Amino acid sequence: MKIAILGTRGIPASYSGFETAVEQLASRLTARGHEVTVYCRPHVVDPSLKRYKGAELVHLRTIQNKYLDTFVHTFRSALHAARVTKPDVALFFIAGNSPLCLVTRWASIPSVINVDGLDSDRRKWPAFAKAYLRFAERTAPRWSDRAITDSHAVADIFAKRYGERIGVVPYGVEDPGHDGTQTLELLGLEPRNYILFVGRLEPENNPHLLVEAFSRIAAERARGMKVAIVGGAPYADEYIRQVMRAADPRVIFPGYVFGRGYWELQRHAYLFCAPTEVGGTHPVILEAMAAGNCVLVNDHRPNAETVGDAGVYFSGRRGVEDLTVQLEALLAAPELVAQYRKRARERAESYSWETVTDQYEELLRTVCEARGPGALPEFLLDRDPLAVA
Repeated sequence: MKIAILGTRGIPASYSGFETAVEQLASRLTARGHEVTVYCRPHVVDPSLKRYKGAELVHLRTIQNKYLDTFVHTFRSALHAARVTKPDVALFFIAGNSPLCLVTRWASIPSVINVDGLDSDRRKWPAFAKAYLRFAERTAPRWSDRAITDSHAVADIFAKRYGERIGVVPYGVEDPGHDGTQTLELLGLEPRNYILFVGRLEPENNPHLLVEAFSRIAAERARGMKVAIVGGAPYADEYIRQVMRAADPRVIFPGYVFGRGYWELQRHAYLFCAPTEVGGTHPVILEAMAAGNCVLVNDHRPNAETVGDAGVYFSGRRGVEDLTVQLEALLAAPELVAQYRKRARERAESYSWETVTDQYEELLRTVCEARGPGALPEFLLDRDPLAVA
């Protein structure tokens, strides 16, 4: 099959779980003999990079604006796929892109969309954006050949909210086995002597809860522990400044850390904390488990689906109060933390990228075989004003 992947920032992965999923799928699908094209944003991915892990990379400019960045880039990518790449099937990510499945379908290219964790629930969006995202979520099964998510809990919420059940293809995880401590040394951290948060620094991911909870724990009870808040976010500068201002000196903010450095941080943390309250399967939780971390998570339903009995929960309803209680309990019980590390590693073994790729491959092949006639509307044949240089 000739497969186009649209809707993310592109690969190599350098932002979120979407990009990691694309990188893993692209490398495995190409190894199986498929032709894969990944659409990339040149302000994120080096435009001189034309191929990566077997996949062809197409770089298209976009409008760098919080509300337009993704949609404009995906619209241009869909046009390019319809007019130039002409794949057998298009794989879209992010629910807000669902109307753009019409572009590829009009060109007789069947489309699959992963709506992820229902983006409309995120607090960062104003009312007009939430209304659009609800509309895009509701119509995703109609405008694509198949809509999926990576969490059964999210599929349940979707069915209850929109009256239609969508498919589920889980997320995967692969531990590359990096055991070094060079990144820790650069950041002034010691193995098993820090709590790790990784994610976009946005309100619904709640890094502020971890910062506040840790500030309530006296130094003698923290046993010299530090907190590493790893990540960032475009268009969230004020919120990030607020989180940093609220942090005490025991909290460090190294920004984004990728590749070997990221896995070194995962490998040697005392525990991994994920206070997030939205979304489906969070890749960083799976990666923390695969690295053998004790994981402490918000009791958000998709988090519970991922972690099961292999981690510890705090009440999202009680927020910082319960998070403080759970942190103190784990800091005082290193033997219990060691037990949860073992459980987490065992549970992570059930999430395999090879199995996930099998499921995507079968899904894409199925929609290809069900391809119907279509034609690209005349207005979509006009020259793109942001055409590639």
